[in-house]
Amino acid sequence: MPNPSLATFGSGCFWCTEAVFSALQGVTQVTSGYAGGASANPTYKQICRGDTGHAEVVQIEYDADVVSFRELLEVFFSTHDPTTLNRQGADVGTQYRSVIFYHNDEQRRVAEEIKTGLNAENLFGKPVVTEIAPVPAFYPAEDYHQNYFALNGGQPYCQAVIRPKLEKLRAVFESRLK
Repeated sequence: MPNPSLATFGSGCFWCTEAVFSALQGVTQVTSGYAGGASANPTYKQICRGDTGHAEVVQIEYDADVVSFRELLEVFFSTHDPTTLNRQGADVGTQYRSVIFYHNDEQRRVAEEIKTGLNAENLFGKPVVTEIAPVPAFYPAEDYHQNYFALNGGQPYCQAVIRPKLEKLRAVFESRLK
């Protein structure tokens, strides 16, 4: 019987993050959305202004018997820059921050352990600034943001930004892909 679990991550543009995690074995659903802000039911337009406090995130449903939270974090830290505060590439603002919203104490413990280890190893050459916080309310993004890469893979942004992330994912985590 499957062991359903949730993980909620922000690592810049949710289109990128959704495409990455959708490719992993054991991941059954990835929903783009917003979390971590003050207002209920924010819109993409409000998020883009950067004044709601929300981050663009994905909520990942996964079978913990197939893929562990630790493995999801390995992919998370390998597919974005966790050393930049409020920025991923050309995307700048608090909505693009690196964040792990944990759903339970075990996720918090694992996230903190990995972050501490990465900083001790100085793997990135500068400190990992990823926020680790309890999961707040999650608001699914508008329908046109869901499955964005799968539906719009030929768009210039998808080709220039998302495709290279997927190529890196394929090179590093090939055995874990669907």
